[in-house]
Order: sequence, then structure tokens, then C-alpha cells
Amino acid sequence: MATTKYIFVTGGVVSSLGKGIVSASLGKLLQARGYRVTIQKFDPYINIDPGTLNPYEHGECFVAIDGHEADLDLGHYERFLNVPTTRANNVTTGRIYQTVIDKERKGDYLGKTVQVVPHITDEIKRNVKLLGSKNRFDFVITEIGGTVGDIESLPFIESVRQLKWEMGRDCICVHLTYVPYLAAAKEFKTKPTQHSVKQLQELGVQPDVLVLRTEHELNENLLHKVALFCNVSKESVVQSIDVPTIYKVPIVLERQKMDEIILQKMGIEIAPEPDMKPWNDFLIRKENATKKVKIGLVGKYVELQDAYKSITESLSIASVYNDRKLDLHLVHSEKVNEANVESLLSGLDGILVAPGFGQRGIEGKFVAIRYAREHDMPCFGVCLGMQCMVIEFARDVLGLTGAHSTEMEPSTPYKVIDLMEEQKNVTNLGGSMRLGAYDCVLKKGSKIYQAYGKELIQERHRHRYEFNSEYRKQFEAAGMMCVGENPDTGLVEAVEIPSLRWFIGVQYHPEYNSTVLNPNALFVSFIKAAISK
Repeated sequence: MATTKYIFVTGGVVSSLGKGIVSASLGKLLQARGYRVTIQKFDPYINIDPGTLNPYEHGECFVAIDGHEADLDLGHYERFLNVPTTRANNVTTGRIYQTVIDKERKGDYLGKTVQVVPHITDEIKRNVKLLGSKNRFDFVITEIGGTVGDIESLPFIESVRQLKWEMGRDCICVHLTYVPYLAAAKEFKTKPTQHSVKQLQELGVQPDVLVLRTEHELNENLLHKVALFCNVSKESVVQSIDVPTIYKVPIVLERQKMDEIILQKMGIEIAPEPDMKPWNDFLIRKENATKKVKIGLVGKYVELQDAYKSITESLSIASVYNDRKLDLHLVHSEKVNEANVESLLSGLDGILVAPGFGQRGIEGKFVAIRYAREHDMPCFGVCLGMQCMVIEFARDVLGLTGAHSTEMEPSTPYKVIDLMEEQKNVTNLGGSMRLGAYDCVLKKGSKIYQAYGKELIQERHRHRYEFNSEYRKQFEAAGMMCVGENPDTGLVEAVEIPSLRWFIGVQYHPEYNSTVLNPNALFVSFIKAAISK
């Protein structure tokens, strides 16, 4: 297309309605029509990025290909579109204000009073347009975090208002809202939606399309009522009904021709129907997978739905490609001990030891890993999970009593996991880890090499500590092989015990590089091994 088109997705009534899923689903439909699509997320919190946020605050921290620590919605964007994200795909209020203040300190504003309008809004608009510059994409979908009416979202909504005036038909707003069902009255209530749209209108933004989030299908009369009260054409009111899997949402929206509505409103000729065959093939395979594979996720945040979102989705997708249904068992690592480990793990087909930081729950991970190793249970360690595999092996097989990571025990006599050399003078926590995609060379003949089917891979990282190569010969002599390393630094990226069925730990995060139509090979291999058990 000659001009990049911009679609804004806002939310009303309550948070967590699924703006990210709707954005990703709409993006998928447009992409399936042959358009180049990307999605960005604007988060209204003042943190520069979510890298320093506790998972209890904001769920998982997703890492983009360029190392930017981002909101978990970027994981959904990548899994749906199969397009890598970067720093430009996630912007926070903190980053906007930091940039404006830096400019003010350098004198870029020539002594003018710096204000929310126009300086903050101009910076927001600049970031919106950044992805569309040089016509790299036909559509840029921008999700505005939070809920309309939140005080921290006001500058973003004002920026949307300005852009709609400046761009005309090249910019539209999709508003996601909630229609609750009152069981006592046995009816749906549209008033929350009406109030939400009214709030948006008071801020100068008229939504072009309404998406109604609902547990049950809404009738035509109700949809017409919403359209009438919200100044939206009845054809532009669609519903997002609860479905068994988020990957069905694009199909639900396609049936209601949401992508066609968007194209018509932007004055774009309707192209041939979207090619959703690969996506539908995946869904059919998912529905036909009735046999279960039981996987235990061992971590300290398992009670949080979004703490390991990319891992759980990667496991689920990999299970589908093995024609299995994932039966995920959440194992809280703080509650695992020698007395109960057999009762917790014996019925499982495999375990994945989760990443994380800090001491809490780590002893339970050691117990779970030892059980898996001694019972030849497929075991997959990710980041800290891999480090725990190394520590457990050092203690129990090498006899290095007290072996540990200097992250948890700085005075350990055996620093089998140690702070990376370039991290030793780092004082700021935000954005200072080893982040982003790095090359890794795999050892030919190893199980991990067989999984990927190639020698050179590239995966994303998020860590400060590494395997201490001073102990490499000891580990390999005892049976734990270093089977992946960075070609530039020699950093050990992967370990495995070849004598076991499937016992692999990786320092990187393969879950960040696993999508619906291109599942990560290591997850597929792990599930295959679990099934064979």
C-alpha cells in the first residue's frame, strides 16, 4: 500500500478483557490477506520497561529479538503473526517521559515550557509512526494498555484523538468492551459499554468498531441497541465470545467479517478471502488431539496464570504438533521435598524446570531434578532451570558439597554458576542483563542437535549468571556434556546427559521463539520424548 494504515485498540469497563488477543487476531486476519502487519503495545505505567517488575505485578516479562524487555502481550503478537518484535513494539509512559525530559535537558525545546500537550503527545505520536516509517508495514496496530478513564492513559487517548484528525481514513479506533450477564435478572447489560464509549467520546475519540466481550452469544436486537447508543453502525459491532482456546479468536472475528469492516472503513478494496488454511489446520489438529501428555511445570510462580505464559503456550503448541493434548501439572517448587517428590512427579511424563531469579523455591527444584535424573524422566531446564540442573549434578554426582550459584550463595566453595564477567560492574538493574538473540553452536550428534537439525541456532537470553567453564572437564568426565556454546565468547548455552532419555538444560529462553505455525524445535522434541516414556 502507498500509505501505512494505523489501527488503535482501546479497552473499557474492566481490564484483562483480551485487547492483546483481539489485536493479534485482527493482525492475523489482515496478514492472511497478504498485508504486512505489526502490532505495538503502549503501557501507561511509569516503569521504563517491565524488566524490573515482579511477576506478581505484571506477569511474565517477554524479551524481544533486540533484547528489549517487554510486556507479555508481545508474546501473543509473535505467536499469532510469526513476526519478531523489537523495542519499537512496546513503549511505556516512563520511556516517553524519560525521552522528553532528556530532550529538555539538552535544550531541544529552545527554552519553551514543556507540557503534556504538545510535547508528551508528540513523542507518543512519533513512536506510533516509527514502525510505519519507510513504509515497512501496511498496518500498524497499536494496543493502548489499561482502561479508558484511567488517569494515566489520558495522554495516549489524546494522542489517538490527534492522529485520527491528522490522518483521516488512514487511522481508526477499535474499542473492546464488556457486556456482563446478570444471572439473577437473566439478561445481558449494555450500560457498562455505553458508559465506556461515552467516556471515550468525552475525550474526543469516536470508536469506529466495537468489539463486545461476552461469555455467551448476543442477539441481534442487543447488538443494534449498542450501535444506536454508541454512534456506531450496526455492521461495526462484533462480539468476542468465550472460546476453548485463544487461537480460535481469529476465526470468530473472521466469521463476523471484522477484517472486511476495517478495510471498508479505511477505503481499501476488499482483497480475496484471507488464507487461513495453515491456521485452521493447526486448530483441527488441536481438536483431534485427545490423548494426553502429562507435563509438570516446576516453579515458584505457578499460582500466577501469566508468570510463565510463553512456556505454557509453547508446551501446548508443541503438544499439538505431537498430536497430543497438554495436561499441565503446576508444581510449586517451594512445596517440593524429599518426602513428597515421588507423589508429586511419579505420574508425569516429563518436567520442565522454570526460569526465575533468587533463592526462594530453589531447593525444591534441586529435589525435582534429582528425581527426574534418577528415574530417567524427560527433564527440560530453562535458564535458572538449567543452572539448577548443573548445581544438582555438581552436588550429587561430582560430590562438590555446597556447590551453588553465586547469585544465591556468594561464598559457595564451588562456584559452578557464576556472575558473567561483563556483569560484575553493573549497578543499574533495568535493561542491563545479557538480553536478546545470540548465536549458539550445537555439538553434532547430541540430542539437542538432533532436535534442531542444524549446528547454528539463534535464541534469546535474559540472565546475568552463567555456567563456570572452569568446571567443564569435571562435568563432562562425569557424564554431563556441554553441547551448546556461544561462538564468540565460549559461554556454555546448553548441557545434557546423553545416557538419559532426554535431560537437557539451556541457558537461553526457547519459549520466546515459539509460534503457532513455527513451534520451537526443542519444545517439540521434549514433548516427543515425554510421550515415548
